Amino acid sequence: PNTSFFFLQINLRLILVSGKTKEFLFSPNDSAADIAKHVYDNWPMDWEEEQVSSPNILRLIYQGRFLHGNVTLGALKLPFGKTTVMHLVARETLPEPNSQGQRNREKTRESNCCVIL
Repeated sequence: PNTSFFFLQINLRLILVSGKTKEFLFSPNDSAADIAKHVYDNWPMDWEEEQVSSPNILRLIYQGRFLHGNVTLGALKLPFGKTTVMHLVARETLPEPNSQGQRNREKTRESNCCVIL
């Protein structure tokens, strides 16, 4: 049997906020938006309570960072034939990328204007 095809696929284990997980196979050319659409179209039965209204609000988080829709799995250099874990959350908007990075904002826990000293 031709197993080389398997190694050109990336196994993603997606974790919901509730802790439920499901594994999906994707190709390196698939983008975060493609993945959201695929998961939405093939929503697992046991995820029924977490069903969302649109694939457009599904966001992937990889190593603590939100993936923008056009980022492909290949660009993330994910390993073939191994399982990569990502979180799947429903969120209307992405945090705006800024030069400071998100870490500063999370530390201060301020909305977005000013820190009171």
